Amino acid sequence: MTQEVLINTQAVVIGSGPGGYVAAIRLGQLGVKTVLVEKGQLGGVCLNVGCIPSKALISASKLIEQARHAKSMGIHFEGLRVDLKALMTWKDSVVGKLTGGVGQLVAGNHKGNPDAVVRGTARFVGLNELLVDDGAGKVTRIRFENAIIATGSAPSSVPGFEFDGVHVLDSTGGLAFDTIPKNLVVIGGGYIGMELGGVWQRLGTAVTVVEFADQILPAFEADLVRPVFKRFIASGGEVLTGTKALGWSKREGGGVRVQVEDRKTGTRRELEGDAVLVTTGRRAVTDGLGLELLGLIPERDGTLRVDGEQRTALSHIFAVGDVAGQPMLAHKASKEGEVAAEVIAGEPSAFDARAIPAVVFTDPEIASVGLNTKEAEAAGHKVKVGKFPFAANGRALSLNDTEGFVRVIIDAETSVILGCEAVGPEVSNLIAEVGLAIEMGALASDLGLTIHAHPTLAEAVMEATNAALGHAVHAINR
Repeated sequence: MTQEVLINTQAVVIGSGPGGYVAAIRLGQLGVKTVLVEKGQLGGVCLNVGCIPSKALISASKLIEQARHAKSMGIHFEGLRVDLKALMTWKDSVVGKLTGGVGQLVAGNHKGNPDAVVRGTARFVGLNELLVDDGAGKVTRIRFENAIIATGSAPSSVPGFEFDGVHVLDSTGGLAFDTIPKNLVVIGGGYIGMELGGVWQRLGTAVTVVEFADQILPAFEADLVRPVFKRFIASGGEVLTGTKALGWSKREGGGVRVQVEDRKTGTRRELEGDAVLVTTGRRAVTDGLGLELLGLIPERDGTLRVDGEQRTALSHIFAVGDVAGQPMLAHKASKEGEVAAEVIAGEPSAFDARAIPAVVFTDPEIASVGLNTKEAEAAGHKVKVGKFPFAANGRALSLNDTEGFVRVIIDAETSVILGCEAVGPEVSNLIAEVGLAIEMGALASDLGLTIHAHPTLAEAVMEATNAALGHAVHAINR
């Protein structure tokens, strides 16, 4: 027998990922009565089966790799082994701490509201009404003034490689092996493929990456990708660029055979693996929401068009995160969630970020923020570029990790900082100061004259900026 409950609220947020839960928390801070709807675990894809668990495994696998190469530092590890079950338990504990924290934050910012979180699958049944079905006989009818759609995205497959959870895996399956594969075929050499492929390679798997484009990580400049490619190959990996995945079949005795074709020569070959990991992209999740009833028509990729306040074509319906379009990044989603919440609360707010950072947690890491050289020139800037290698950075030398560089792009006439690209140790942490500089409209001299602690990796950012001005101290300026 179905039980129906009615809730009246000022705002409802559908989805508790980095966009949704941040929106719900911000709405609570601003005194807006809110219901957060989630059909799965709080935290969404990012916290549960994406950003956080993958980075936990990346950190652990990099530690193993460091141990393997510690001989040059006079440190010898004998009998190094991986207890995968214990590693997965630790990974899950990291996830648990964060998802539990999300629940506490939402509840803490909506004190006195017993309906702050409602579990189940949401579907619009009117312009100001939706139903939430918990799948166990309880349906909650929510009447709202404003709604935020934050339903995220899901992995998209390629023809002939539909996910079955056993032979053909998505990114979630790529985080949950119960034994370390001997061989793994990864289709898609973008950031997910290279991150997860790198994890299993460092844990001992023979990994082959199949990429349709002419280089892995095609969104980045070739010289940024080169150190990642070089280290991946040196560690025993294989990369097939300019290659199309045609299909797969079961291998006798278990595993798969994958047929691929070189796009230029037409040469075909067969790859073997314990499984196929498909990481060719993601599609926004808007199916089943009942948007057609509202007159909202998603784009072909499932996304919804929004304005600077995150409003859809209906002024009281907002969309944030992956549903609101590229780039599909957690930190972009969180900022959009804040904006939507503030607009609903009547605050003057808009998504007007000048630069959204991008990071790939490969080995070494790649990070960028703002414009690269080609983008800056296309926007009409005359540019100057400063580049500084980690091989000349004292901290990188002491970490025994000197591959890569930092590159800073500035306007040649005004010296305004336009962007930064980097590959090397911990560059994910280094680009934040350049992001701040871009948002401030800072000059290269503002960053270059700032005293950076020594010895730190951040000095490479300062040196690259000064190199753009023509006077880096620890590099030959040309």
